[in-house]
Amino acid sequence: MDVKTIFSTDDHVAPLGLLLTEGVKELGGLVDKHLVRWANEGGLNKETFVIESHCPRFSSGDAKGMIKSTVRGDDIYIFVDVGNYSCKYNMHGNENCMSPDDHYADLKRLIQAVSGKANRINVIMPMLYGARQHRRTYRESLDCAFALQELSSMGVINLVTFDAHDPRVQNAVPLMGFDNIMPTYQVLKALFKNVPDLVTDKEHFMIISPDEGAMGRNMYYASVLGVDLGMFYKRRDYSKIVNGRNPIVAHEYLGTSVEGKDVFIADDMISSGESMLDIAYELKKQNVNRVFCYATYGIFTNGYEAFDKAYAEGAIGGVLSTNLSYLDPELKKKPWFIEVDVSKYVAYYIAALNHNVSVSNIIDPHAKIKALLEKRNNSK
Repeated sequence: MDVKTIFSTDDHVAPLGLLLTEGVKELGGLVDKHLVRWANEGGLNKETFVIESHCPRFSSGDAKGMIKSTVRGDDIYIFVDVGNYSCKYNMHGNENCMSPDDHYADLKRLIQAVSGKANRINVIMPMLYGARQHRRTYRESLDCAFALQELSSMGVINLVTFDAHDPRVQNAVPLMGFDNIMPTYQVLKALFKNVPDLVTDKEHFMIISPDEGAMGRNMYYASVLGVDLGMFYKRRDYSKIVNGRNPIVAHEYLGTSVEGKDVFIADDMISSGESMLDIAYELKKQNVNRVFCYATYGIFTNGYEAFDKAYAEGAIGGVLSTNLSYLDPELKKKPWFIEVDVSKYVAYYIAALNHNVSVSNIIDPHAKIKALLEKRNNSK
């Protein structure tokens, strides 16, 4: 997609405007820089697409959404990072961290502040709100499905998310645009750049799925790279619930030998990281060469000590995660951590939607991955 050519035409849905909720300023700022650069290269004179907005809170903890300039007739894209736990607010003199519920509430406040005056309302929600509660087993709430229906009823036309835990949740809103994007190209680009000695052929490299639920994304990596695929099966104790889930008793490996090979494991989220590290240690017992872990969202709820130990012991060679959700500055300094910048990809997507350009090539990055592999092979 030639973005410069797109911005040099007037063939857009409506003037573009970005609204950034608390906690997504960094990612939104990077996306804005890409859009401004392309717009100016296309002959427009833009300083920013960001429309100033705010969700101030009263001392009681109540809040309101405010937009400080007109949005009438604009094609609005509202960014929200429901996983940013670094944002804080005061309530009754106490400092509280914003939860996913607080971020989601701020999103709804800004939609209300738009007051139906925008041409379209689009939501960029990389980490899907309530996505881990995507199905009902007992008498349980269905937070993600209900939130999608709520946004649809509020006038949201499109919702863009990345690597949803279970994208079938979009069935709850069949009349609303729902795009689930996988940053596969950006991940491979970051991996090759930071591990230049990586050899990605069948004799030296392998893809491992951490469980049956992650098979789809790992099958794609294995297919585009032309390497073997293995899988771990999580044996759980369904008689207990610990921290909201059935504890894992053991990880059973299914697949060809990993001895002497570098291994890449992809998942949607690293929460505590226990499961990923258990797999890494199990692979080390099988004489793997190096283990590289990737999760679209690295939230590390139990801290980094276990990963520091695993890196020091050679169980992991590196951990990759995107900047689609908040990354702790301490995490970015870790020798084993590799950040995957996805801001340009998000900007491409917004530019395409704003100009009614097909996004099929953006969603399927197979051609770009093929070019990346050819360029890498030719440089050796």
